[in-house]
Amino acid sequence: MRQPLSSFFASLLVALACTGAQAAPASAEDDLSRLIADKGLMTRLEQVSNTVSDRASELVITAMGFLGVPYRRGGSNDAGFDCSGFVRSMYERTVGLVLPRQAKEQAAATQSIDKQDLQPGDLVFFNTMRRAFSHVGIYVGEGKFIHSPKPGAQVRVEDMGQSYWKQRFDGARRVMVNMPASIQATQSAHSNPGQPAQP
Repeated sequence: MRQPLSSFFASLLVALACTGAQAAPASAEDDLSRLIADKGLMTRLEQVSNTVSDRASELVITAMGFLGVPYRRGGSNDAGFDCSGFVRSMYERTVGLVLPRQAKEQAAATQSIDKQDLQPGDLVFFNTMRRAFSHVGIYVGEGKFIHSPKPGAQVRVEDMGQSYWKQRFDGARRVMVNMPASIQATQSAHSNPGQPAQP
């Protein structure tokens, strides 16, 4: 079972404080704990953790509110979405980040993570057009993701364990809240839509 984020950061700060020291004094950990408490660092770390967690929850809840909206090539609003338009719209509405327009650009502008580290709100990419990062969705937890799949279909939740998606999985990415504005501005200038999936 994972340890709470606050205890993880406390352990990390203790480890960092002791790095490079041959033998830390017995009171070093107590001094560090007092420093952390005096500066309010743990409270700040918990607030950041809660904010990120709240945003991920809000993102998933918002995305679920669009179940049934039709696929529309080049679409990025309530009238219809393509895959990357859906992802872009959800992040802009809930987090305030303007992600790049194309799925492959969204992959390039986000941080690669291991599949086992996926958390709700992360992006999942698939090779549905015989090229890398041709389809994207938002991970919602428990091996499932939400996306706008293809013409004639609607925004829906699917299981990444299904053979079609499992064979075409192309990687997981995390959107960093502090993504450089230059990436947002440069990449969002592109207007080519995401590609439909072909299940």
